[in-house]
Amino acid sequence: MTAVGEPNAGLALPAGAGAEAILAAAFAQWGEGVVLVTSWQAEGMVLVDMIARMGFRPRVFTIDTGRLPEETHAFMAEVQRRYRLRLQVAAPRPEEIAALVGGRGANAFYQGSLDRHLCCEIRKSRVLDRLLRPAAGAASAATPAVAPVVAWITGLRRGQGPARQQVQPVAPDARHPGLWRLAPLAPWSEAQVEEYTRRHAVPRHPLYARGFRSIGCAPCTRPTAPGESPRAGRWWWEREEKKECGLHDPARPPQFDVALAGLLSLATGESLVS
Repeated sequence: MTAVGEPNAGLALPAGAGAEAILAAAFAQWGEGVVLVTSWQAEGMVLVDMIARMGFRPRVFTIDTGRLPEETHAFMAEVQRRYRLRLQVAAPRPEEIAALVGGRGANAFYQGSLDRHLCCEIRKSRVLDRLLRPAAGAASAATPAVAPVVAWITGLRRGQGPARQQVQPVAPDARHPGLWRLAPLAPWSEAQVEEYTRRHAVPRHPLYARGFRSIGCAPCTRPTAPGESPRAGRWWWEREEKKECGLHDPARPPQFDVALAGLLSLATGESLVS
């Protein structure tokens, strides 16, 4: 057995535990503290279906960045109707988007890694931060308190690109200390994902039929050509080994912290000059 450890009590798993064993152990140990985070890609849909077949009904978090393809919105509604998910859709704060667009430009992410990471931070990473760790006192009569998140499930696979080759099925979350990130499909191949999808008739995002192999925001995603890696269509103007956002990789380009602080000061109306 491999003891995964804190928080509270450890998650104990046999060596080489498969996806269903990891999920079962997590729900048995942490119950409502386990959430699924998905962007409706093939891996996320395998997890939606697998969890439903196991009889669990966790909270499901997704992020509407404000730049998603229309196909993603339509597909999300289709999946919600089929699985009756306990779905929570979260969006960036309007004042932060206004600061980003006003301070850097609507499509500045094409200019380089710094602007792309700033866009991902505002539109995705900070939104996930708030989902996983709501502000104290955020609950009300309309939105009653729920169990705090202990672990979140993601569809990461090692075969998705160079930056993901060391992904572990169960690991501490580097961005959110004290939480666990579960990637039950980490050792799966793309073929295994396809096989599960066919066998269980799992709904499939319509953009896959148009040559997409990884689907994100509309301006930052394109179909891939034969022989390209699965994530070649994401931020295709950047180097292959660096194609990550802050959701899964804490690395940032130089000057990121200073630039982000400037944007957040604009969002709050504060001055950086004291």
